[in-house]
Amino acid sequence: MHTRTLGQCLEVSAIGLGCMTTTGGYSSHPDRDEMIAMLRGALETGVTFFDTAEIYGPHANEELVGEALAPVRDQVVIATKFAQDIDPATRTVRPRMLLPQEVAGAVEGSLRRLGVDVIDLYYQHRVNPEAPTEDFAGALGELIAAGKIRHWGMSEAAEATIRRAHAVTPLTAIQSEYNLWWRRPEEGVLGACEELGIGFVPFSPLGKGFLTGTVDTATTFEAGADLRAQIPRFAPDALARNLALVDEVRRVAEDRGATPGQVALAWLLAQRPWIVPIPGTTKPHRLAENAAAADVVLTAADVARLTAASDTIEIAGGRYPDFLESQTNL
Repeated sequence: MHTRTLGQCLEVSAIGLGCMTTTGGYSSHPDRDEMIAMLRGALETGVTFFDTAEIYGPHANEELVGEALAPVRDQVVIATKFAQDIDPATRTVRPRMLLPQEVAGAVEGSLRRLGVDVIDLYYQHRVNPEAPTEDFAGALGELIAAGKIRHWGMSEAAEATIRRAHAVTPLTAIQSEYNLWWRRPEEGVLGACEELGIGFVPFSPLGKGFLTGTVDTATTFEAGADLRAQIPRFAPDALARNLALVDEVRRVAEDRGATPGQVALAWLLAQRPWIVPIPGTTKPHRLAENAAAADVVLTAADVARLTAASDTIEIAGGRYPDFLESQTNL
C-alpha cells in the first residue's frame, strides 16, 4: 500500500485501522485471540496505522492493541487519545473531562497499557470547554519535549479551536467523522488543515457500515451492544430514505469492479493527498477489502458523481443522538 504524510513528517499507510470495535462498540465483545490475530495480520495487507483510545473499553482496547502489535512495534504507527477522567482501579468513566495538568498522568497510563516507550500520535479526544485550548496545547508540547509522545492531534474540533491550538504547539492531525453522508469538515476544518499543514484522519469513513451496502431496512442493531441502535439515521424510517445514497455508490462500484465500501474510501482519498481514513472492522476479509481500496482509482467523473449524489440526496436523521453530538466542538 502507498503511504501518506500527516502533518510535516508522520508517514502512515494511506488507509489505517480504527481499532475500537475489536473490544466492542457495534457488537458484543469479539474473541480476544481472533482480534489479536487480525491486528497482526493487518500489516500483511499494508496497514501500518492503528488507532485506539483509553476510553475504548475503557482501557481494554489499548491493552489489546499493545499486545497485538508488540512483535511489530518498529513497523507501525500507534495513535491513542485522552479526554475523560477514568478511575484507574475500576475503569469507571467519571462525569468530568481531564484538565491540562492531568494529561501527563493520562499519557503514562496509555504508555503502560500499550507497552511502548513513546506514543506516535496522541489526540485530545474531545475538546474540554472548562480549560483554555492553549493550555492543553502547551501541555502536549511539554509531552513532546519530554519524549513521551511524538506528535499530537485533536478530535472533533472546530476550525477556530484548531487554529488556537496550532499556534501554541503545531498539530499533526485532526480526526473527525467524514464520509459521503457526513461532510461537515468541509465547512472550514479541511481548509484550515490545508493552510496549516495538518493531516486529516476520518473516523467512520464508511458511515458506521452504512456505505458498505450491507445495511438495509431489514438490518437490526442490538440494543446496549451496538451504538447504531441509538443513532437517528439508522432508525427504520430514516434508513429507508438514506439508502438512495448507497444505491448511487453501488452503481459506481459496479462500474469500477469494486465494492461499495471501497468506492466510499476511494472518494475520501481523492479529496486531499493528506487524508487518511481509518475504517474499523472485526472481520479479516473486510480488513483486506478496506486495505485494497487504496488501489481503487476513481475518475474525476466518478468523484463528481458521488459528490453530487451526496449534495442532492437529503440524509434523514442525525449522525449521533443529541447527548453525543453535544460533546463535540463542531
